[in-house]
Amino acid sequence: MSTAKNQITQMLSMQNAMNSRVSETWRDNNYEWYRAIWVECAEMLDHHGWKWWKHQEIDVAQVQLELVDIFHFGLSLRLMTGDSIEDITQTLANELTQNSGQQDFKIALEALASAAVTDKAFDALALADCMRLMSMDLDELFRQYVGKNTLNFFRQDHGYKDGSYIKIWNGEEDNEVLANLVTSLDASADDFQQQLYTALEVKYPK
Repeated sequence: MSTAKNQITQMLSMQNAMNSRVSETWRDNNYEWYRAIWVECAEMLDHHGWKWWKHQEIDVAQVQLELVDIFHFGLSLRLMTGDSIEDITQTLANELTQNSGQQDFKIALEALASAAVTDKAFDALALADCMRLMSMDLDELFRQYVGKNTLNFFRQDHGYKDGSYIKIWNGEEDNEVLANLVTSLDASADDFQQQLYTALEVKYPK
């Protein structure tokens, strides 16, 4: 199996595990994954900048984080189709390596949002355009996805649902702690996710 397909298969498995952690019946709950996508698109546009009447700097790191969040919802939508993991993996591997030639990030983002609003679908081709325009390849998507997925599990395991979870760790938001840890570990290691979870345990305020 190619590296790309292996990464996508891993992410599909991790997404299913995360959704099941939130609700064992997630496939029957009719969650509006598509709505989560277009809401995230709107948030991402603010981080990118779109106001022609004022100066705005693109927050690339934050835009990339939003793309990772959208990918979580996109994977969930694809898992809901009933297709096999192998077929979903193959399709995503093809779509995420394509390049439409679109050079305007805002237009690519609107295509992603449009598919979610109009067709209640995940447009991976549009996501690939957004990634390319933010200098984000599949390896970087995988690294950040595993990081956010692991943090989501950590949150669930430490009281996220009942409100007892601590989001600020010694002056830093947990997302910032995560970002620093992810860059310090080898994302290609077989136990990357476990290493990351253990590192979060060490950092979490006692």
